[in-house]
Amino acid sequence: MYWNDWPFQRIVFLFTGIAFLMMFIQVTLFHYRQNFRHWSMWIPVLATPLFGLLLLFLTAYNAPWLRVTLAVLLGVGSAAGVYGSYQHMSGVGERVGGYELRNFLTGPPVMLPGIITALSLLGIAAIYWGE
Repeated sequence: MYWNDWPFQRIVFLFTGIAFLMMFIQVTLFHYRQNFRHWSMWIPVLATPLFGLLLLFLTAYNAPWLRVTLAVLLGVGSAAGVYGSYQHMSGVGERVGGYELRNFLTGPPVMLPGIITALSLLGIAAIYWGE
């Protein structure tokens, strides 16, 4: 099958799924480095590979039940990303010196949870794009 035969929606599913799997590696490394000191660190470690694999599966098999399930899960994922942004900003503030530039450079990456939210919203948009 040629790429020219794929609708744009399917390509977005593919690359969003790959992005979630790549995000899984990065999030796992960062949270492992911090020894999973808070229970919420497990949320993206467990959710990102699930989202990635389901999006890749949706790329190959366009089932209505899978689209609905994925839309709900990605909605939860976007909310979890917002919560993660709050946690990361709080983590920066807890460091010695508070919200100084050096703490943004060495503390929790404040943009990473936002990227999870953005990828989740992109996945939701792609699901409803062709309807």
